[in-house]
Amino acid sequence: MKNHISTVAICIAIIAGLYITGESYKYKFKTAETISVTGMSEKDFTSDLVVWGGSFGRDAYTLKDAYASLKQDENTIKAYLLSKGIIDKEIIFSSVNMSKNFQRKYDDKGNEVSADFSGYSLTESVRVESKEIEKVEKLSREITELLEKDIQLNSNTPEYYYTKLNELKIDLLAKASADAKNRAETIAGNSGSSIKGLNKATMGVFQITGKNQNEDYSYGGAFNTSSKLKTAVITLKVDYRLK
Repeated sequence: MKNHISTVAICIAIIAGLYITGESYKYKFKTAETISVTGMSEKDFTSDLVVWGGSFGRDAYTLKDAYASLKQDENTIKAYLLSKGIIDKEIIFSSVNMSKNFQRKYDDKGNEVSADFSGYSLTESVRVESKEIEKVEKLSREITELLEKDIQLNSNTPEYYYTKLNELKIDLLAKASADAKNRAETIAGNSGSSIKGLNKATMGVFQITGKNQNEDYSYGGAFNTSSKLKTAVITLKVDYRLK
């Protein structure tokens, strides 16, 4: 009787083992019935917003004199910008930064022996944001005319932006999805299969580079601001189930 029970138990164990093995192969087979592809889309576009800025400053022994000179420069700069067609709401002046100056003296060993106060330095920046790109580009080239008015303005190069990035990204994602599906259908068709449905889709990094410029892509996403003409690229990794 004991032998009979043992034999039955062994048979049950073998059957259970075969079932588990079969299920594992079945699961492995199911997971193998997928295909992973990466779709890509890109689009050239022109920036619709330009930002230009610069900084200026004044030095004086008293804070009052330095501030008065700086505010006079601010008024002159604003009048100049308005004369170039920049409208008031496009002009932004920053708060004033202040630092104290000292005339330092050192001994023969390079050690500081005294620091006499010599006045104040005040600095301020100006920023122009406009959708009239050509007008601001011209301004950035002609701004050195302020040197004739004894204003030492350090001009930055213009930066270019696009205000419809969300719409652009959605359009690129749709095209990347279509590209991924086309790639998957081609691969599946060549192997005698067809696409059954979507398993998962993961968006890659959104890159914006200067058009026709040799720029490296960044792991976190490139965002070019120095070029007016740009190229946007997006990738989409997609897993499909196969029939």
